[in-house]
Amino acid sequence: MGRLFGTDGVRGVANADLTAELALGLSVAAAHVLAEAGSFEGHRPVAVVGRDPRASGEFLEAAVVAGLASAGVDVLLVGVLPTPAVAFLTAELGADLGVMLSASHNAMPDNGVKFLARGGHKLDDDLEERIEAVYEEHRTGAPWDRPTGGGVGRVRTYDQGFEQYVAHLVGVLPNRLDGLKVVLDEAHGAASLVSPEAFTRAGAEIVTIGAEPDGLNINDGCGSTHLGKLQAAVLEHGADLGIAHDGDADRCLAVDHTGEEVDGDQIMAVLTLALRERGALRDDTVVATVMSNLGFKLAMERAGVSVIQTAVGDRYVLEEMKEHGYALGGEQSGHVIISDHATTGDGTLTGLLLAARVAQTGRTLKDLAGVMERLPQVLVNVPDVDRSRVGSSAELAAAVAEAERELGATGRVLLRPSGTEPLVRVMVEAADIDQARSVAGRLADVVKSALG
Repeated sequence: MGRLFGTDGVRGVANADLTAELALGLSVAAAHVLAEAGSFEGHRPVAVVGRDPRASGEFLEAAVVAGLASAGVDVLLVGVLPTPAVAFLTAELGADLGVMLSASHNAMPDNGVKFLARGGHKLDDDLEERIEAVYEEHRTGAPWDRPTGGGVGRVRTYDQGFEQYVAHLVGVLPNRLDGLKVVLDEAHGAASLVSPEAFTRAGAEIVTIGAEPDGLNINDGCGSTHLGKLQAAVLEHGADLGIAHDGDADRCLAVDHTGEEVDGDQIMAVLTLALRERGALRDDTVVATVMSNLGFKLAMERAGVSVIQTAVGDRYVLEEMKEHGYALGGEQSGHVIISDHATTGDGTLTGLLLAARVAQTGRTLKDLAGVMERLPQVLVNVPDVDRSRVGSSAELAAAVAEAERELGATGRVLLRPSGTEPLVRVMVEAADIDQARSVAGRLADVVKSALG
């Protein structure tokens, strides 16, 4: 069996790759592994379970709940809420684990299962591998140790989660948003109610788009992967800024008042300087990934801030932050982690803090984001290839070496297999956009021929 867990849980086409049987079995395995790891500390275990609005989340939620309860875990159903809300509630309620059903930014046919450990933290590789091993052992014949009678888990709806999470978001803001007009694109996803409520309570005048989920329209031409509608709405309504989330609202991208995109690197640059000004940027250090634009690193160096880079994936950013106690980290894609207030990327919190900085300084987002200059960066996704051979193909290695020689010190090349899809991402950064496009195109062709 190939590895089930990708960079962000187990994900695939719902009812094809990700079946009810798989969701149930993984949930039982997770309960057993986390119990053995000592998370339950001798008491009856409790799990918080939430989901995004995808239609498939309804049957997958039922499967996860059945698996957990059959393993003796009490379940608190919090309904449709963002991934960071489930993480927050897992910690806030002292639950032993959390489960989120979402495929994040993926199209509607996909779904996913994300497990969270006690405290609302993502599982490390070792725990995921143990869950997979236990699942596979029992899938191939070894019987589960099943409780009976009063030992089975109980299931109840927990309605207070929405209010607790919104109150938390508003409560951590350094200042109110009065006087700002903000357009919110909720991607017809998990933050469709949470985000507008939080921004309104914080004092902003809001215009909301993409906030009518019907189970089928999540991420469909809207949200952080499709900024066109948000850009148009910001200009139409004369807004100060726009905020876009993905399906489970663990990421945030922005649009300034001129309709220009403000990406995750720029958002981190703005928040880094805001935190340092308040004395909250520990060790004057921010954590980013190897995908961050070189312009971000140069801007932080000018500001006297150290940048530590990790592998791509917010889990690796989180691991670095947890190990050294850093306050801020994130990805160009908009996963931004503020460790004093969240255990994972939180798109609503990020958007609120970005808007708070605009309100507090009286400067436009365009002006604030201008602290860094984005160097031309081209990203090409090459689908339907064997992503596992990226590091072993001699043909591909030779092509990369040649590209690096051509770019010299003015650019860089990065090839990254997707953690959730059968594709390879080709990233080329150069001082000249035409050169970056040319090199990226050539490398994409080699990826297709070498790995196809």
